[in-house]
Amino acid sequence: MPRGDKSAYTDKQKRKAEHIEESYEARGVPQDEAEKRAWATVNKESGGGNKSGSGRGQPDDHSAAKRGGGIGGKASSARTAAQRSASAKKAAATRKKRATAS
Repeated sequence: MPRGDKSAYTDKQKRKAEHIEESYEARGVPQDEAEKRAWATVNKESGGGNKSGSGRGQPDDHSAAKRGGGIGGKASSARTAAQRSASAKKAAATRKKRATAS
């Protein structure tokens, strides 16, 4: 089997790589780089092609997919409820003021 041959991957893995690739391209990554990153992500999650072989029954590791959303939100969680409320009120007042000005 030559390098880059995708025959050992399941249909689900191929679909997953396609969706990941489209997501990268939507963010401005070149097509060939997006394809490389997508297959690297699929390989990291599933350990490579799962169509046949001893590793087929292993569960997928979704740590790479879960990592993205966990990074943000630390600043707001460190603030008190009163601080968050004051900030929201200030933002609402600013939006109201700008809406009437234009």
